[in-house]
Amino acid sequence: MPTRLPPVTRNLLIANVAVFLLQQIMHYTLVVHFALWPWGPDHWTQLPDGSLTAIGFRPWQLVTYAFMHGNLQHILFNMFALYMFGRAIEETFGPRNFTLYYFVCLLTAALTQLLVVYYFTHGFEPTLGASGAIFGLLLAFGMLYPQERLMLILLPIPIPAWLFVIGYGALELVLGVGGWQASVAHFAHLGGMLGGFLMIQYWRGKFPIKPKRRLLR
Repeated sequence: MPTRLPPVTRNLLIANVAVFLLQQIMHYTLVVHFALWPWGPDHWTQLPDGSLTAIGFRPWQLVTYAFMHGNLQHILFNMFALYMFGRAIEETFGPRNFTLYYFVCLLTAALTQLLVVYYFTHGFEPTLGASGAIFGLLLAFGMLYPQERLMLILLPIPIPAWLFVIGYGALELVLGVGGWQASVAHFAHLGGMLGGFLMIQYWRGKFPIKPKRRLLR
């Protein structure tokens, strides 16, 4: 694995931390406008200054939600994972394709979450966090470096990356279907993994529409 921090990974870390600090200043106001809200009619909410504003889905939220986080633990976990896995994936893909991959994952995560909420859970809570893109990076690491050893914090036993990714994905599916940890967007995580899988398979030339050149074997 590379030891230096490549430019896109570094800039993503800076952007996420900067937005989180801005959240501490603007509080709920930033969430109202830039978190990912469900499709459907707008709702009214009261801002800290006492004014009323409409909240609901806006197209830019498909991207902006992924640079916001709910609390310190949330951003620390995601940025640690970005630091750990982003380095290796960016070195493999190159800065341009890594950027494309990251944003495809966060977009498919957002769309998956919107569909699940609209057709199944019907709630009206904001989704925020880089987790969908991070799960896409985890998926890529498992596919590109399947024999690398990873360890869970609660289970300090080295696990092959391919098994770690499959197990983590299965856990997210079980938690999502079972409705456990309702405050966690499990299907957004799975959506990020799905987007990453499709992108890698496209770059490997596995679909009828081929890339101009194969990026991966």
